[in-house]
Amino acid sequence: MTGRRQSNLGYFNRAAAAVHPGRTAIVDLSRSPAAEITHGELDARMDRVAAALAGRGLAPGDRVLLAMANRFEFVEAFFGAMRAGLVPVPLNIRLGADTIRFVVGDSACKAAVISPGAHPGIEAIAEEAGLAPRLSVAPAPAGWEDYEAVLAQADPGAFEPPPIAPRQVAFLPYTSGSTGRPKGVLLAHDGMLWAIGSSQRHWPASADDRALIAGPLYHKNAMRVSVKPKLHVGASVAILPRFEPRLFLRALSEHRCTEAGGVPAMYRMMLAERDLLDSLDFSALKMLEMGSAVVGAELIAAVENAFGASVIEAYGLTEGGGPLREAVDGRPAPRGSCGLAAPEVGIKLMSERGEEPEEGELWVRSPAVLVGYNNRPDLDAERIRDGWLRTGDLFRRDAEGFFYFQGRTDDQFSCGGENINPKEVELLLVQHPDVIDAVVAPVPHALKDLAPAALVTLRSGRQADEAALKAFALERGPAYAHPRHIFAVDELPVGGTGKIDRKAVRDRLLALIADGRRQ
Repeated sequence: MTGRRQSNLGYFNRAAAAVHPGRTAIVDLSRSPAAEITHGELDARMDRVAAALAGRGLAPGDRVLLAMANRFEFVEAFFGAMRAGLVPVPLNIRLGADTIRFVVGDSACKAAVISPGAHPGIEAIAEEAGLAPRLSVAPAPAGWEDYEAVLAQADPGAFEPPPIAPRQVAFLPYTSGSTGRPKGVLLAHDGMLWAIGSSQRHWPASADDRALIAGPLYHKNAMRVSVKPKLHVGASVAILPRFEPRLFLRALSEHRCTEAGGVPAMYRMMLAERDLLDSLDFSALKMLEMGSAVVGAELIAAVENAFGASVIEAYGLTEGGGPLREAVDGRPAPRGSCGLAAPEVGIKLMSERGEEPEEGELWVRSPAVLVGYNNRPDLDAERIRDGWLRTGDLFRRDAEGFFYFQGRTDDQFSCGGENINPKEVELLLVQHPDVIDAVVAPVPHALKDLAPAALVTLRSGRQADEAALKAFALERGPAYAHPRHIFAVDELPVGGTGKIDRKAVRDRLLALIADGRRQ
């Protein structure tokens, strides 16, 4: 590749496409029959996206709203825009209309690429904002250009990628915004390319790998864990439109996937599908990732036994990539650990007093750390110190250097003078045989000021017994930490990325407690 292409994240897959042009890159399970696209086809279509957008007057640095459901066009539009030096803004399509309007305005988007139905108001929002050009996959709304027709007319031979400067912004994701308006995260071409290269050096992917993706493509986790490392080496990804346990299990088996990832609740739901677990062939599966929520040792053992594959407890963040990884010397991580500091990554734990204890807030420094927050110099000053990112995540480090996630700094609360991390209580509750998942939040208490309360989801056919669940927590943890209220619900409140929305959890708990008092 030329120098301009080597420094552009949009061309991260160009070398693999040249070596493996006929191999499958993406299996798109959002349609029937499934669509398969090869590495050569995907690379050529990315070139067409770049030529088409540049040919419509967009200049390097311009922001492009990308509002799509899970489908292969998302991947090619995302990286194709970068090839033209444009900055895609992958939209969380589960956000409300007012929040999307904020994202469009805050990011100063000029154009839009969408799939109809990804969000009920996306066409109107883009039109109100005067975004142009406006491209849509079929069926294109009135006044929008048809995506496939635009690509067919593009002339990639007449297009030359622009130069990319050090720390130039490649793309602009927004955080979920569960505690306020979303925050734009400016991520650089060179930092993301460094992360891809580092991952391949230390935990190399093979061209025979295939990752299954059920989480949203607009969430950086899908790109960092699956899309970029696999397509970079000529491997493939299978993309589901959403998570549904039986659909997921069949895709794992039928498409001979070697790895997949998800949150613990997903695995608990899959473990309940005994007929499929007993009848399907998972012999191609090598590894399953689990993270973003409470993970118990019993759950990991059950998953490894059911699938015959190892489970890795994962940790990553939009602003700083994956700073904790498996040991490069092959040592297994102890249960409950997210791994060791990744090579070439600076890691330290910090206390509120500026000391470096063995338990504290995780600070990270690497090329993958964000350039800054979009239009938020206040957050830059608060979260970025001399190149170090304050993650807001609490960790414990053992004598061997392994790290254990303890919760968020802003999730901690005091109950009668005792500090409580919600994760500790959640880990107790999910060990109960009737519980699928649990989330804990503080609620007002007459004597303690604040006390823990919990929402839980139960296995099919099980009935909620609040007294039994409280007793279970009391037997296994400190008395001050047991939930004073426990409510069984059909599903836990989550944000657009599938992570727990703790503000919504607390609001739900307060409403349920108030209803109980009125009865």
